[in-house]
Amino acid sequence: MYTDLAEAELRTYRGSALDPADFDDFWKSTLEEAREFELGVTLTPVETGLRTIEVYDVAFVGFGGTPVRAWLRIPAGATGPLPAVVQFVGYGGGRGNAVENLIWSSAGFAHFQMDTRGQGSSWSTGDTADPVGSGPQSAGFMTRGIESRETYYYRRVFVDAVRAIEAARSLDLIDESRVAVFGGSQGGGIALAAAGLVPDVAALVANVPFLCDFPRATVITDNDPYKEIGRYLATHRHATDRVLETLSYFDGVNFARRALAPAHLSTALMDPICPPSTVFAAYNNYGGPKDITVWRYNGHDGGGVEDDLAALRHFAAILLPLST
Repeated sequence: MYTDLAEAELRTYRGSALDPADFDDFWKSTLEEAREFELGVTLTPVETGLRTIEVYDVAFVGFGGTPVRAWLRIPAGATGPLPAVVQFVGYGGGRGNAVENLIWSSAGFAHFQMDTRGQGSSWSTGDTADPVGSGPQSAGFMTRGIESRETYYYRRVFVDAVRAIEAARSLDLIDESRVAVFGGSQGGGIALAAAGLVPDVAALVANVPFLCDFPRATVITDNDPYKEIGRYLATHRHATDRVLETLSYFDGVNFARRALAPAHLSTALMDPICPPSTVFAAYNNYGGPKDITVWRYNGHDGGGVEDDLAALRHFAAILLPLST
């Protein structure tokens, strides 16, 4: 059932996210601090038994000098330079198995799939730790370090995402001018952040994106992961203003305002996890060329494989030469 605004209202809804005056300065200094560490990219070939795809186990240096893992999948025998899709993973998942998620490399792209620090034990496996400490939190990741913008969990994740783009661009096999970002749910929220922080990425797809319009999201759904914040504030009753201030530095709406890459988004009108108004808040504020697909009778599954096919069309039109 529909539990959010009518579609006509969604088309004009711009959200309730605060846009801090020092948002850009905060992220500029955060990334400068991260770049004090060498990227330290390493590639290790993985024997998979696949004949048409080559896979590499990737390591690079992310937030605070800590290691982050990724998979690099490429068409067998490719010499490059290839267009690349940097993918971010949904909530609770990790980079998974080397032989999963073969659509992008099968279509001729280099596929750089970033692990998400500390996650990867819910529906797919991960290999990247989050060794940075934090204060008391509700179960999950949404309130980890939420005491301040400096300690918040997604500061580390978003830095990792920027470093993943930089790691992909550092490889001779990849054309640095043809690197796109992609994800669904949490991965879509991370992709929005990455596009806002690296505005010269070539393209963006964010399907049913999470991490958008926190002030509204946290009061219109009882579903996790947003509900993790609600449970935290039900206990820390006087922390609401501080928490919302912290979250404003990580809100997909604010990153969308700063993103310029041609973008395709999707949303589902029966989505109880990432309510459509929160997605439209990011979409209606998006700074570059954009389009959105609305799935009227779907929940958080969105368009399923149809979203993947739309992403493939979007990236192929922008990243692949006409001769291919």
